[in-house]
Amino acid sequence: MDENIQELFERTKSASLTLLRLTDESRNRVLLRVADAFEQNERNILSANEKDLARMDKDNPMYDRLQLTSARIHGIANDMRHVAQLASPLGVITNQNTLPNGIRLHRVSVPYGVIGVVYEARPNVTYDVFSLCFKSGNACILKGGKDALDSNLCAIDIIHSVLKEEQIDENCVTLMPATHEATQAMLTAVGYVDLCIPRGSRRLIDFVRDNARVPVIETGAGVVHTYFDKDGDIEKGRRIINNAKTRRVSVCNALDCLLVHKDREKDLEQLLEPMREKVRFHYDNYGHEWQSYDLSIKTVNSLDEAIAFIQQHTSGHSESIITENAEAAHRFQQEIDAACVYWNVPTSFTDGAQFGLGAEIGISTQKLGPRGPMGLAEITTYKWIIEGEGQIRE
Repeated sequence: MDENIQELFERTKSASLTLLRLTDESRNRVLLRVADAFEQNERNILSANEKDLARMDKDNPMYDRLQLTSARIHGIANDMRHVAQLASPLGVITNQNTLPNGIRLHRVSVPYGVIGVVYEARPNVTYDVFSLCFKSGNACILKGGKDALDSNLCAIDIIHSVLKEEQIDENCVTLMPATHEATQAMLTAVGYVDLCIPRGSRRLIDFVRDNARVPVIETGAGVVHTYFDKDGDIEKGRRIINNAKTRRVSVCNALDCLLVHKDREKDLEQLLEPMREKVRFHYDNYGHEWQSYDLSIKTVNSLDEAIAFIQQHTSGHSESIITENAEAAHRFQQEIDAACVYWNVPTSFTDGAQFGLGAEIGISTQKLGPRGPMGLAEITTYKWIIEGEGQIRE
């Protein structure tokens, strides 16, 4: 391992221990100060982001995710303030018992320690990860993509300046070099990185899973479906489908495939009308995450067929049914295996802030470990606290 990268890991690990001494009040104060600093440095942030944008083709699906605006900066700051207002996830007693011999047991929530996050052209991830990790007492090592390098450097400079003024070890937030070697180093940093979370394309997530020697929670790509049932309401359907597809096409909760019951195929023209001028429709290419103004469409003969089709093609991220039939909706929600399953609601709501979590560190699509959106509670673990008066085991 490169000596400079080794030193980064060592400093972050050491800083993680100092976070245990902070009170929730001091953590909240820092988050509020950083949120204010982001807004005060809006011009510098946008200037740095413009440098990143200049290096990317505007037709690239990642361009929208890379772009920061005044509204997005204020939204990020407000999400951070929301995180500061949430109850601390630390020190929560999740189980307790007194044994017959008088020994007292408490299971208490604690930080993981150091969380590494690998992500691509998404500067908002820098802010979200910092706020959630700092609030939950975790140090974080950030490995952003080269596409967002200037934006990420600017964000880290702002965070470090506040931490320094608060006399908190600024190494609790570390930005790795934007190189493949740095990614590989993080994935093999046994003893330094307690948990790694990838956020990005399927290729990135597969690479992290296949090469990591440290524990990984996968946050899968979004292959998202909406099923318009035979008992679906057309007006609800028009609004839901349009919002799910066109609100922001580059995000992982955007709609990729619309399923329509054969009895409602005659209503397809009305359902698609609100987005017809923007969206290109395909009647093939299923199981594909578009991240663009493209939408796959398929007619199915029944709810059974819709569920089977989604189960075959889903990434386990977000799925939705539009219907006025409660029995059909409940069956869909019970049988569809995804982190978020909606009824008469667009999948665009799959977001930590929208769920009241303040922000999110990812949407877990695996069975082992937290699912999503992952907020404060999902990035803590626990330890047992055992107390007695000298009892010994026979």
